[in-house]
Amino acid sequence: MEPLAPAPHRGPVPIPPQRGNKIANPVVPGANPPKSTSALPPSLNNSTATNQTSTANKGDPAQSLASDFGFVDNHSLKVEEKKNQQNRMVASREPPPVPPLPPRKGSYTPSCPLPPPPIPKDRAASIQGKDNAFITPTKPDSLRSGFDRGDRPTSWNDSPTTYSMRQGIFSSQSGQREYLIKHRLAKKEKEYVDIHNFRFFTGTWNVNGQSPDSSIESWLCCDPEPPDVYALGFQELDLSTEAFFYLDSSKEQLWVDAVERSLHPKAKYKKVRTIRLVGMMLVVFVNKLHKNHIQDVAAEHVGTGIMGKMGNKGGVAVRFVFHNTSFCFVNSHLAAHVEDFERRNQDYKDICARMTFNLLDSPPLSIVKHDVVIWLGDLNYRLFVYDAAEVKQLIAQNELKKLQECDQLNIQRQTKRAFTDFMEGEINFIPTYKYDAKTDRWDSSGKCRVPAWCDRILWRGSNVKQLHYRSHMELKTSDHKPVSSLFNIGVKVINESRHKKVFEEIVRIMDRMENEFLPSLSLSRREFTFENVKFRQLQKERFVITNDGQVACHFAFIPKLNDSQYCKTWLRAEPSDGFLEPNETLEIYLEVYVSKDSVTLLNCGEDSIEDILVLHLDRGKDYFITISGNYLPSCFGTSLETLCRMKKPIREIPITKLIDLGEDSFMEKEKSKVNFLMVDGAGTEDKPLKIPKEVWLLVNHLFTKSCQQEDLFQTPGLQEELQSIIDCLDTSIPDSIPGCNHSVAEALLIFLEALPEPVVCYELYHRCLECSHDSRLCKQVISQLPRAHRNVFRYLMAFLRELLKHSHNNNLTASLIATLFASLLIRPPPNLVGRQTSQDRQRAIDFILGFLMAGDEE
Repeated sequence: MEPLAPAPHRGPVPIPPQRGNKIANPVVPGANPPKSTSALPPSLNNSTATNQTSTANKGDPAQSLASDFGFVDNHSLKVEEKKNQQNRMVASREPPPVPPLPPRKGSYTPSCPLPPPPIPKDRAASIQGKDNAFITPTKPDSLRSGFDRGDRPTSWNDSPTTYSMRQGIFSSQSGQREYLIKHRLAKKEKEYVDIHNFRFFTGTWNVNGQSPDSSIESWLCCDPEPPDVYALGFQELDLSTEAFFYLDSSKEQLWVDAVERSLHPKAKYKKVRTIRLVGMMLVVFVNKLHKNHIQDVAAEHVGTGIMGKMGNKGGVAVRFVFHNTSFCFVNSHLAAHVEDFERRNQDYKDICARMTFNLLDSPPLSIVKHDVVIWLGDLNYRLFVYDAAEVKQLIAQNELKKLQECDQLNIQRQTKRAFTDFMEGEINFIPTYKYDAKTDRWDSSGKCRVPAWCDRILWRGSNVKQLHYRSHMELKTSDHKPVSSLFNIGVKVINESRHKKVFEEIVRIMDRMENEFLPSLSLSRREFTFENVKFRQLQKERFVITNDGQVACHFAFIPKLNDSQYCKTWLRAEPSDGFLEPNETLEIYLEVYVSKDSVTLLNCGEDSIEDILVLHLDRGKDYFITISGNYLPSCFGTSLETLCRMKKPIREIPITKLIDLGEDSFMEKEKSKVNFLMVDGAGTEDKPLKIPKEVWLLVNHLFTKSCQQEDLFQTPGLQEELQSIIDCLDTSIPDSIPGCNHSVAEALLIFLEALPEPVVCYELYHRCLECSHDSRLCKQVISQLPRAHRNVFRYLMAFLRELLKHSHNNNLTASLIATLFASLLIRPPPNLVGRQTSQDRQRAIDFILGFLMAGDEE
């Protein structure tokens, strides 16, 4: 959910005080300015001295674009120091992938988190109803907005079960008792389950945007006996621009129908769940004989495309409990291109960290908290052999094992960089990518892709035996060949009589213990300090809790009086509730991460890195944990008006000047006056910049180095590089921006999304939509924007029009750019975020399209 941005107010903007006792890089009167500040082009000032330079540089397209707005890339001149102010509001991209937490000593993760008692007959009957009868409600499978604002795991600032949910579960002693009984049953499941084997057919196919053109029975019915469960993953189901931005795809039903027609004829199947994210689709079927034993179904998706949200890359997953064994099937499409194996590793970690299943009566479950996980898809790992002819020759000689020594996925697994705990069967089939469509010929296009095993199926868990791992060369619809794997999996089936016996014994013991003892905990630490917290940088601390009492206990972090959540939005405890047996220990991790939900109040000084957590013990006492630290402001999330007054990096601005500027920030936006900026008799050279230096630095880098970059604004940046870019802009005015072109492009998008008020101000949002059909009216709307917003909008449009001139190389289209930037530049006011219609989004896109298709004179 988008954080609520304060509406523009008629008073001074609050300014964040510097945390701690020291002020970063204070400006000392008479001292030489830092060298880094001299890199700011003097033409960013509203000086009239730049006209001659602009004319002189007219032959250079980069200089021409900058000169149109009075910007010249001249780093030799000194920059005057200028005041700045801090921001009021921010909206950032979702948290970067948080690596899975290390195993917790002494902790126990039950294979089925809360194994229920035997299903009553009335419930079993209800399950036999329609498809959705046993499906856990989740958010919609296909999203309609450019960015999924709700993609952030709720546990970032919420307990795994919401407070209201926990109240429902634990509000009475009977609820606590039932939950504890289920917990103990899970730990004793070996006493009442038997292992029965079932056959699971899994398959993956990148269909390259094609519709089904032939039967796929040779893929799905390649074994004489029917499987008990099908899990089929598709990638690139739809390559249209509309599908890229989460819109509906007509091809989804075409492929689901094709699958249903081709399931094994010796059995009848029922669809368990289908989930799609752009071109990725996962569909699960179960033999109707077993449908009553499928429960706790949930589906989720994670986009790992640009800004961590776009769904052109990422993963979709379906989880359920079959008898008493929990399963999770993941279908993913990871980053492309031979050299981008690190980006693929990042996508994998991102999916693992952000994919959580929220069930009604239990804490959120991650992928790895299942008995069996099967991960399939176009993982896109290639070969570290770049000569296509050499690879094809080795394939012809059947030297597959030699080629697999150069397989990127194998190497990443061996070096424990990705898929560390997963297993994969022996590959005895030739690479499944890339072929000329409709043929068995290797890619004969100009790019002549090197053959590779992009399409893979891996698994983790016990009692899993792979019977077959194969490709299906006879299917020629796509430039990929489908792959399948047949598993024989041992499933835990409850023995009802033994289950009843264990249940009754647990109840007897609990009755006796509850009457004699109260629960008790000991904590290894109760005070934590997080130093120099930065925007989008994760920090972790941990402590150990021990059940030093005589009875099992349930603990949970609970909200303080008048609070709805147990902690502030920048803090998370993992796990935030659970059970401990006597003498059992558990590591709890405290994670601090400043995202769009929290940076606003931190930057403006209304919040600080300070909190008190209340760890509550059912039937016992409360324990208090103190959190403290200091936060370093960032230019990301700072208003355009403020940034235009900052001639130096934000970390070099003394806190007193920040406060002074805050008192005048609203006047600058409303009246576009400059004379109030005169400080200590300053001259015209102290007027604000036309656009923020940060915008100029990012756009100038992209303009001069990235116009020809393939898939610009479609390929995500690397997390480490993005953090380096943010740090660089917060602490210096660099000669060049660090990181690859994709990272710089994503940094620009993050910057625009993080603005406290979008480039097209909230107050003009409705006017903007109303005028989207008329280019003349659109220009009038832009002319009504405050000076800084107006300049930034025009500057960005000039840059984007230039990008479109190179669309044959960068693969950009006006529609794609308009859809992407409309969601950043024209955001609905906070009170309308959840009510924006598809028609509203289309009008915003049309508004941007009008400027993109206009001539350069715009």
